[in-house]
Amino acid sequence: MPTIVFLHAHPDDEASQTSGTMARAVDEGHRVVLVVSTGGEHGTSPDDLAPGETLVDRRRRELEASARAIGVHRVVWLGYSDSGMTGWEQNAHDGAFTSADLEEAGRRFADVLDEEDADVAVGYDWHGGYGHPDHVQVHRVLHRGVELAARRPRVLESTMNRDAMRGMFEAARAAGMDGDWDPDAPMDDGNPMGTPAAELHWRVDVRDRIERKRAALASHASQTSDVGMMLAMPPEVFTTVFGFEHFIEPGRPEGMVEAWPFAPVAG
Repeated sequence: MPTIVFLHAHPDDEASQTSGTMARAVDEGHRVVLVVSTGGEHGTSPDDLAPGETLVDRRRRELEASARAIGVHRVVWLGYSDSGMTGWEQNAHDGAFTSADLEEAGRRFADVLDEEDADVAVGYDWHGGYGHPDHVQVHRVLHRGVELAARRPRVLESTMNRDAMRGMFEAARAAGMDGDWDPDAPMDDGNPMGTPAAELHWRVDVRDRIERKRAALASHASQTSDVGMMLAMPPEVFTTVFGFEHFIEPGRPEGMVEAWPFAPVAG
């Protein structure tokens, strides 16, 4: 069974974006390794921090709980700091992931790939799904790390299906639901969220593991603004929104298929 290494930007990204795929991979006997690039320093700071406890301390513990819920075999921290959103002064701070030297960051990731003799490396699409500087940097580090690895693994890029999101948005609006969120609107880097369906390769049905995905998200209880909003969805809405995970595979022929990307190849 292949060893699959997932590279994410912040604690909780693994839960919202790839936890269903990770859980299935674990269940099917794959070794699953989670690499987290930053400590999530610019997330929501909860009111109940204990004396001496930092937000990073809390988010590390929440990430470990999420990893247990998913079944991840190993968690690795890449060692950088959260860069904040586009244009924040934190983008240029010492240790900020977005301004990290690409060769150094790529080498750190390649070291994990080599330690695991990884068969597959999973990161983000070219604009990190919604343009967050750290997510964009994940894309760069993913590809540089793969280039530097002793044995080049197969690469998948996690993203969102923009056409599916548009359909859900239009259906909600037609049903009279409030909200002005628009998947075609400019996100943090000025580009729309996700990727058009025509540019996707894999659609993974994770509805049968949706409770694992909810449990992973619930582990990040401190992040009330984003995670709280997701968990507030009624179960049927949550399943509709998060029941499929999408991936690009560079070099694969055009066309999206609904299938398991890690199925054994005959012969």
